[in-house]
Amino acid sequence: MRVVVVGTGIAGLIAAHRASKHHDVVLVTKSRLSESNTRYAQGGIAVALFPDDSVESHVADTLRAGAGLCDPVAVEVLCAEGPGRVRDLIALGVEFDKRDGELVRGHEAAHSSRRVLHAGGDATGFAIESALLRAVRRRAIEVHEHTFVTDLVVDDGIVRGVDVIAADGAGHRILGDAVVLASGGAGQLFRHTTNPAVATGDGIAAAWRAGAAVSDLEFYQFHPTALALPGNHLVSEAVRGEGAVLRDADGERFMVDVHPDAELAPRDVVARGIAAAMARQGGRPVVLDATGLGADFLRARFPGITTACAERGLDWTVEPVPVTPAAHYAMGGIRTDIDGRTTLPGLFAIGEAACTGVHGANRLASNSLLESLVFAWRAADALDIAGSPLILTTEGDSSFAAAFGTTPVDRDALRDLMWERAGLERDAAGLREAAATLAGWRADDPMPAGREDANLLDLGRLLVHAALRREESRGAHFRTDFPEPRGVWARSAHDARPVAARVEAAA
Repeated sequence: MRVVVVGTGIAGLIAAHRASKHHDVVLVTKSRLSESNTRYAQGGIAVALFPDDSVESHVADTLRAGAGLCDPVAVEVLCAEGPGRVRDLIALGVEFDKRDGELVRGHEAAHSSRRVLHAGGDATGFAIESALLRAVRRRAIEVHEHTFVTDLVVDDGIVRGVDVIAADGAGHRILGDAVVLASGGAGQLFRHTTNPAVATGDGIAAAWRAGAAVSDLEFYQFHPTALALPGNHLVSEAVRGEGAVLRDADGERFMVDVHPDAELAPRDVVARGIAAAMARQGGRPVVLDATGLGADFLRARFPGITTACAERGLDWTVEPVPVTPAAHYAMGGIRTDIDGRTTLPGLFAIGEAACTGVHGANRLASNSLLESLVFAWRAADALDIAGSPLILTTEGDSSFAAAFGTTPVDRDALRDLMWERAGLERDAAGLREAAATLAGWRADDPMPAGREDANLLDLGRLLVHAALRREESRGAHFRTDFPEPRGVWARSAHDARPVAARVEAAA
């Protein structure tokens, strides 16, 4: 069996490595092999691996953060299989930080236990990516770097491969018996993002164009703390987990008045709390004060952030640093089951490109690397059932028809529009304005950069459409005109989709 894997973050590399034991694997990435969102992950990987923790506790924390929209079956799989998969990761060469021979654990927001493993202080993603690249290179895997996937090849309703633009600019087709999309999220939709430039949602957009169901695109997580300086360098939640606090222009800790858990409240709560504080002070950033942790501790535990601050003329060991929320993670994506199968036979999706339902409306901190690891492993083991698609019993989000405008899209204008009208806070008027503007734009440049713009435009339209439909506030989706959650939009215990979707489908 020939398997085409698109993407080289933790999900793609795990899938390629695991699948190569039994199948011929072709690995495709639009940049160099080592470039992905995984590379920049700081905080770590959450897993119930210790005697004073439990799978049940991890499940409860994940469900609580997901604000009533998690798929409990997927959450159980994530948390129950996580410890074994992390041990497999260690066996593949990932060296998590230790003290006196024991794994060191960090604490992050909305976790009831210290369960976050990290590597290189705040270089967890880089350590995982490096180890997995070494493991993949030991396998007989065909690799195509700097190769942009434009569309899926669909023959008689079955995905048979991908159309690509190769490094030399030539277009050609890579065929396979199954395609695994591990192409990441779309943080580049927004003006401020912690994501690298490659995060333009190419796989999600290609799958949607091919007819695959997509779900929960309105739920985009905004990380509370990115440096409010060019580059939006991520300041890990682990910093607040270790005791750093947020302060406004008057030096006051404002989060204590927002949520009982203050700086360690769920990410959506902290991000909106920061946005409100910034609005009160004329848009100026708030500051993250980590000085109380001590210079030696900060340099040892967070060497990457220390360097990033220094490169920007800041010494966070002696002064608070300015921070702002930034687009960080897509909870929605291509609909899958717990084995990565999509609604298109022959197509699998894993990692941030997929929507397993495990994150619900708001991802629990450091569950993203674990999700990629667990479900990529499962997908690789399920490839022999590639001809059996996920069967939906209710309406997905794929029925939306994209508009085709006349004005060439400008990516900066697109990112500004999405930040202002479909960012941390939304309302019907702003979303309708965004929808009208997006409908008037087009992107038809055949080169990869132009195709990225087309993918972002497709996903922007889909996100705005989904955000308009969801007339409530839940997790990362906050509507100022519908500021409370509504029961009709919660997930039913007997249905994998929100109740409202079943109501609309029946109508």
